Amino acid sequence: MKRLQNKVTIITGASSGIGRATAKLFAEEEAHVYLCDIQDEMGEELTAEIVKSGGHANYCHLDVRNEDEWIAALNKIFDIHGRIDILVNNAGIGGAPIHLKIEDYPVDQWDKTIAINATGVFLGTKQAARFMKQTGGGSIINISSVYGLVGTTRGASYTASKGAVRIFTKAAAVQYSRDNIRVNSVHPGFIDTPQAAMLLDDQKVRQELINLTPVGRLGTVDDIKYGILYLASDESSYMTGSEFVIDGGITAR
Repeated sequence: MKRLQNKVTIITGASSGIGRATAKLFAEEEAHVYLCDIQDEMGEELTAEIVKSGGHANYCHLDVRNEDEWIAALNKIFDIHGRIDILVNNAGIGGAPIHLKIEDYPVDQWDKTIAINATGVFLGTKQAARFMKQTGGGSIINISSVYGLVGTTRGASYTASKGAVRIFTKAAAVQYSRDNIRVNSVHPGFIDTPQAAMLLDDQKVRQELINLTPVGRLGTVDDIKYGILYLASDESSYMTGSEFVIDGGITAR
């Protein structure tokens, strides 16, 4: 416990899935956690749950595509605490319709996926870095995917967006290394989350993904949250621009 004591942390997409699990863990590690999402009711319920358990948490409505909302949220947090130590850029969507080939893929769906999954990461990094530079540094953790490393027959826009997160992370890490701002990406494998439910509810697809995973099971949010915690903590002080792959061996094939 106390690996993040008094660190001011922002987590996007914090109302469910990996974001939810990470927010609860960070609060247990005594961070001041700001849960940011557009799923307001879920986010506020989780925030109340964390506070009731003795943690420090606040909820903030944030559409990661909107730079004005980023500026307003971060200005408010910085005014309260005088620092921003950790940003977890976790908000994302799956990029439906996943079954379509590239020549049939709708441009509006492509644009939406890129805006949330990639532009949202850019905007969060851009705005958080401004404050981190003022207070001696920080850690930015961008949630990508194994499909930010390899191709797939499904979801062209999702793969493109997660690949963009991977290489953007490296660019930001190099640019901000002298400012003591570490920027790393996390690449989960097939994780059983609410976002993936539409895909995983198909038992044939579920088994197919399990068969592709050498350890023989889908991942859980708990498998991912501890990797994020390591990157957020001072234990990873020599790690920047890296890809933290937590995929059950998928990319080892």
